[in-house]
Amino acid sequence: MKLKFWGVRGSIPTFMSSESLMGRIQSVIERIKESDLKNQDSKQAFIMSLPEYLTSCVGGNTSCVQLAVNEDEIFVFDAGTGLRDLGKNISKSVKKIHIFLSHFHWDHIQGIPFFDSFFNKDVEIHFYSPELKMPEIIANQMKGPYFPVEFNTLSAKIVFHNISTDNAFCVSKVYVKARKMTHPNTVYSYLFILPNGKRLIFATDIELGLSDFEYTDDRKDFFENADIMIADCQYLPVEYHAKEGWGHSSYCYMVDFANHWHVKHLYMFHHEPMYDDKKLYEIRDNAREYSKKVLKSPLKIDLAVEHQEIDI
Repeated sequence: MKLKFWGVRGSIPTFMSSESLMGRIQSVIERIKESDLKNQDSKQAFIMSLPEYLTSCVGGNTSCVQLAVNEDEIFVFDAGTGLRDLGKNISKSVKKIHIFLSHFHWDHIQGIPFFDSFFNKDVEIHFYSPELKMPEIIANQMKGPYFPVEFNTLSAKIVFHNISTDNAFCVSKVYVKARKMTHPNTVYSYLFILPNGKRLIFATDIELGLSDFEYTDDRKDFFENADIMIADCQYLPVEYHAKEGWGHSSYCYMVDFANHWHVKHLYMFHHEPMYDDKKLYEIRDNAREYSKKVLKSPLKIDLAVEHQEIDI
């Protein structure tokens, strides 16, 4: 099974400015030596020696992650602006799409009106959430004057599933469990237990508290020994103290949390819209150093990067 990130940014779509691009080009030029330009091999070696923030883009689309279940079926976690890119690149063989919504703030549903599969009569799209008013909430964002095409005119077969947080349920041989977490207007994290036994957690827009570290049976069953956790790491510790109650976590707290529950691999997600790529890679490096040197942990830590594909 493969995991792919289509939107990793938090709060609002944020893309590279011309000023940032020119600054990146200037940084590359300043590093070039005459020996780097001798031949094609030296040029390639120079490019490979550049830091990641100069050779890749973390991305500016809001929350959207794809899990390939089989040839004709996919899971989607959240429907931010990344959903549009997913729709432009989706395989024609995919006929059934399962969309799990963490919550209904704009940055997590604003890709819905632009998702090509909604206009394909041969596709089934299933929405999942514990929120009872999910159909009304989604339809309302496409009513005039907000959008010219109303939800009830879409061609795809659309099914809403109101799910319980009390019990796991099965979708295409994947067991799914939802858990309520702390965020304004409520948010739900999801645990996916895959057919190969791997445990994947999608936990964006959560504000961790002391109770989240308490050893209870339900928390252990949900979080402990997850193979992959995609989690909200939006703030620096100093920022969190100024924004307590906003519904997001500091990356240090999330690293503590992942280590506490023996998570194997943390993907830092829901990136702060004010941060450029250089800042985000610095935060990742600081998180790795903190986990390894302070906590003495084997936890793997990576940034969630748009278009990155991961084998599970």
